[in-house]
Amino acid sequence: MNIAPYIDHTLLKPDATIKQIELLCQEAKEYGFASVCVNPHWVNDCRIFLNGSGVKICSVVGFPLGASTSEIKAEEAIRAVENGASEIDMVLNIGALKSTLPARVEDDIDLVRQAVPTAVLKVIIETCLLTEAEKEIACRFAKYYKADFVKTSTGFSTGGATIQDVALMRKVVGENMGVKASGGIRDLKTALAMIEAGANRLGCSAGVAIVGEEKRLVL
Repeated sequence: MNIAPYIDHTLLKPDATIKQIELLCQEAKEYGFASVCVNPHWVNDCRIFLNGSGVKICSVVGFPLGASTSEIKAEEAIRAVENGASEIDMVLNIGALKSTLPARVEDDIDLVRQAVPTAVLKVIIETCLLTEAEKEIACRFAKYYKADFVKTSTGFSTGGATIQDVALMRKVVGENMGVKASGGIRDLKTALAMIEAGANRLGCSAGVAIVGEEKRLVL
C-alpha cells in the first residue's frame, strides 16, 4: 500500500521555526502526505509554501489542553480557516467530560462545528486521560455533532495512540466516520497496525521516516 496519503505531516512543537515549517511543507509536497498539521500561527505561511500543491492545511484548536472556552475555540477555528486551513483538529473539553458535565462538552463541539461548517473537523479526545466509558461518550458526542473524525491524542499528554483505543473508537463511530491515530507513531509497523485497527488518518512527525521504510521494503 502507499501509506503517505494517510499521514498528516505534523509539527506542533512550541519552538518550531519558520524554516522548519517550510521544510515540513516541502516534504509534504514531495511525499504526497494528506496534510501538514501546524499551530494556528503558521497556517498562512503554509498556504504560501503549499500553493498549488493539493496538500491540505490542518490547524489545531484549544491545543493541547482543551480548556479554552468554547467561544475562543470557535474563533480560533474561524481564523485558521480564513488563513487557509481546511481541516481543524480541536481538543475536547476533557475536564468537563470527566466532571460529568455533558452539556459543556456537547456545546464545545457544536460551537466549533457551526463556526466552520465546511472544514473537516477532528475531535481530539485524549484517550490516555479517559476511562473506556468516557472514550465511548466522547466518540458519540463527536459523531452526534457531525464531526468528521475522532482523534486519539494531542501527543502532549501522558500517552499516545494505542491499537486498542483505535479499535474501540472505530467500533463506536462506525464505518462512515474518520478515526485519526496520533501520538507515538514512529515506524511503519506501528502505522500499519493503526490502520488495521481502524484508523484512516495518522498524525505523525515521523512521516518521512515511515515512508522511507515502506519504500525500502518495496525495493
